[in-house]
Amino acid sequence: MTALPGRPWPAQSPAGAPDGLPSPGRFAHLHPDDGACLMEAAALLASGRFTDSPAGTHPALAALARVVNDSVGDGARHALWPLAADLADAHPSGRGYAPLLVGTVVEAARLVRPSSQRLARYGRGCRLRADRVTHAPAGGAAARMADLLWWRGPGRRHLEHALRVLCAAPDAEQRLAGLLRQAVTQAREYPDERAPGREVPCNR
Repeated sequence: MTALPGRPWPAQSPAGAPDGLPSPGRFAHLHPDDGACLMEAAALLASGRFTDSPAGTHPALAALARVVNDSVGDGARHALWPLAADLADAHPSGRGYAPLLVGTVVEAARLVRPSSQRLARYGRGCRLRADRVTHAPAGGAAARMADLLWWRGPGRRHLEHALRVLCAAPDAEQRLAGLLRQAVTQAREYPDERAPGREVPCNR
């Protein structure tokens, strides 16, 4: 992680990212002079720090954005660049958000491979978990730990498998770009369940 001097880049409207950001590129980078992936650009906008896991972006959404950034061509990557401004502050607080997002990616993969029983099972699991935790009473440390374990275990595995299916599709670039745009919209519209003064958890 590189801390850059000065204030963060000013966030602008979703119509476009601010001028002066590093040029879009694949994978992670050691310094902005070498370019930036979409999440590194979002981190610069949010805090001025150069990292691909900014605290202001939900880890599930950041994981999706990193794969999409690295899997599409230069033209599509430039077209997605304005999403950095929205990704800079996209951390829905609800417990149901992560399984909802992973379920959305799984369902997109099922359009590519509709006969996959594995994807069908993953989709059911995501829907059940999203429904269960969304309607559960507000939890404390135990609930946060359970959510973290789900994301780092089955949630991440489901997401990674679904993305592998999507990346193998003949029209992968179009599907991935559309999916990321849909996910960003979903994050912006997700109800904010944070109590006043509650801190946003770090992705780490």
